Amino acid sequence: MKTFWTPWRIEHVRGEAPAVAGCLFEPPGLSPYTEEHLLLYRDQKVLVLLNRYPYAHGHLLVAPIRHIDCITSLQTDENLALMEMLQACSAILQKHFAPEGLNIGCNIGTSAGAGIADHLHFHIVPRWDGDHNFMTVLADVRTIPEHISATYKRLLPDFIQLISLHSAINNAS
Repeated sequence: MKTFWTPWRIEHVRGEAPAVAGCLFEPPGLSPYTEEHLLLYRDQKVLVLLNRYPYAHGHLLVAPIRHIDCITSLQTDENLALMEMLQACSAILQKHFAPEGLNIGCNIGTSAGAGIADHLHFHIVPRWDGDHNFMTVLADVRTIPEHISATYKRLLPDFIQLISLHSAINNAS
């Protein structure tokens, strides 16, 4: 029998995880990436975080920089930036993890399941056949095969390339 260790999740599973000061989607500072906040990408329109409590390995969160609560409040340029980032994130996840599918979704409002309802965000969850086993069904625990810090380090170089590309495009215009 194999043992799957996911010790970073225990506080979350028990409901003991410390509350985040401020908004999760507004990490402090101006850095385009920071491992402390699992921030992989930030520019003037959008940011990408690795989900600290993932549903599956590589679970990403994509949000507009502007603090809004509904997709109907997006400006055209924000909408475009979000869709382009969802596309780029999908390609990065496919490159590194070869998922058999992706769930991409957005819960708007608490009644729709949004855990953080006041800042619009999208989830990108890589999926594989049989990826959720009896642990999820019986114990409400998910097993993640790679430590979150290792996943962050694996994905970061691709996001740094995106930062460089977008910076070059913005400087040219």
